[in-house]
This record gives sequence, structure tokens and C-alpha cells, in this order.
Amino acid sequence: MCCNCTNYTRVSEFVIVGFPSLQPEYFVLVAWFFFFLYVTTTVGNLLLVVVFTLERSLHEPMYIIMVSLALSDIGFATVALPKLIARYWWNDGSLGFHTCFFQMHMIHYFGSLNSLILLTMALDRYLAICFPLRYPTMMTNQTMAGLTLFCWGIAHIFPGISTINFSLMPFCGPNKIIQAFCTIMSLKSLVCVDTSRQYSLAFAVAMFILYVPLAFIIFSYICIVISVLRMAKGQGRMKTFSTCATQGCIIAIYYIPRFFVYVTPFIPNLTMTPDKSIATTVFYSLFPPVINPFIYCLRTKEIKQIFRRWVQKRKGVMPTKHGQIVAVTMSN
Repeated sequence: MCCNCTNYTRVSEFVIVGFPSLQPEYFVLVAWFFFFLYVTTTVGNLLLVVVFTLERSLHEPMYIIMVSLALSDIGFATVALPKLIARYWWNDGSLGFHTCFFQMHMIHYFGSLNSLILLTMALDRYLAICFPLRYPTMMTNQTMAGLTLFCWGIAHIFPGISTINFSLMPFCGPNKIIQAFCTIMSLKSLVCVDTSRQYSLAFAVAMFILYVPLAFIIFSYICIVISVLRMAKGQGRMKTFSTCATQGCIIAIYYIPRFFVYVTPFIPNLTMTPDKSIATTVFYSLFPPVINPFIYCLRTKEIKQIFRRWVQKRKGVMPTKHGQIVAVTMSN
């Protein structure tokens, strides 16, 4: 798939193909599925942001991280899903050249950002459990806000390098992207020159931004488990282990499938069909944003109490200081 790169016609747009083996009679069903994922992701995470904004009692470091993760998930879903939905709903998978590279940058940006947010979350839990007496002075709202802004800023650097490198390369062959959205892996096969150097650089950057944070996350959770075994007993120990196990599942879903997708091209005799590769990418990209509000937020005691109080107010029932419930009568 090479051409004379001194005399080529530059590709002006790309076309998102999606699942190449999917039959047209299932297109609408798949479009509804992705539409449901988008609405669920957006509404669930936006609800968390609204709760955090309205309830001053939640203005704590842990909830600042949760809101940051929620905003990142909303951003990723908004960048990735609308065009995929249009592809199957109206058979409109075309993306302008620069639009595709913008989507590619933002896809990898939010992936990098989520990795840094998970790192920050692990750091916060590590300090809270392993250094409980020093935690209030070590992790203030200002400190967490600064770490969060730092993550949102620095996450642009590494994807930006790869985006610039690939955007300057000649695209003179097919313009069909066999993927759910524009990514480095899906675009490298469309370049009409050797991309091994650029792809190796992008691969190294991806491994660094993903697995250096993962190494610290694993270390922090080992320290947390050791501290809990030493200090907590009974129900407190089980509650901490339950929280760690739940977060560990999300972290595993986020990191492990990504690893297989990235390393498959480098392992002989290990191949993935385009449909399996796309399904894996969709799974690790879209499943965590859908369930994060339930895992990190709706299982949190304080947020459940806030929802319960809102429901009781709407029904005209108010809890007293001692936990009893009294009815509120409205007079005309």
C-alpha cells in the first residue's frame, strides 16, 4: 500500500467503518445500543457533578476526584459516541481530515487523563488509610484541586506529540477506518510511508502513561491491604476490602484489555480479527464510564444519604436530627 509520496493526493476525509462484519439489518439496533450507552454515561456522571455542586458537605478531596473522573467520562463519551451512532443510524461515518485527528487526540487525551485520575485516586486512598492522622494536612481541597488541574493539563502532552507526528504524514491510500473511532492504531495502516518509528514512539508513550500509574496503583493498594489487616477489624475491614475489590475490578477492566490491544501487533502468532479488536476497544473504552457513577458514587454512604434526603423532601417528609422521620404538612 505504498505510493509515490512526492506526488500524492491528500486524503480530505476519513470514513468510520465500525464492525466490518456487521450486517445492515442490525445497524439500527447497534445505534440504539450506543445511544443508550451515551445517555446513561452522560446522565449518570452529570448527576454526580450536580450533586457535588449543590451539596457543600461533599466539597472534600475524594469527591473532587470523583467529579474530575465524571467530567472526563462525559468528555470521552461526547467525543467518541455521536459519530459512531450516526454511522449506524444514518450510515454517516465520514469525518473531515482535521476532525478525525482532533477526535484521535481527544480519545487518547481522555484515556491518559483517566489513567492520571486513577493514580490520583489511589494516592488519596493511600494517604487516607496509611497516614490517617496526617491526611487532613497533606491532602486539602486546594492540594487536590491543584493535582486535578495538573492532570487535566499534562494529559495533553503525550497524545499531542503522537497527533502532531501522524497529522504531518502523507495519507494517499484508502480512507476507511476499520475501528469505532479515530485512533493511532486505526490510522497508521492508512499512511503511505513506513510508520514503524512513529508507531513505536506512540506505543512507548502509551505504555508509559498507562503503566507507570498502574505500578503505583498496585503498590498503593498493597500498602492499603497491609494497613487494613493490621488496624481494622470486623465490619470495617470487610468494608474497606469491598471498596478496594470494586475499584480493583474497574482498574483491571481499564488496563488489561488495553494491554492486549496494544501488544498484539508485537507478538508473533497472536492476532485479533477486526471485529474482536473493535469489540475489545469499545468494551474497555465505554464500559467503565457507564458504571463509574454507580461504583464510585452511588455506593458512597454520603451520596446515598443525600439522595434519600432529596426524595424525602419531595414527598414532604423530613428526617430529624435523631434519624426519625416526620411528615411536613403544607398549609394554604
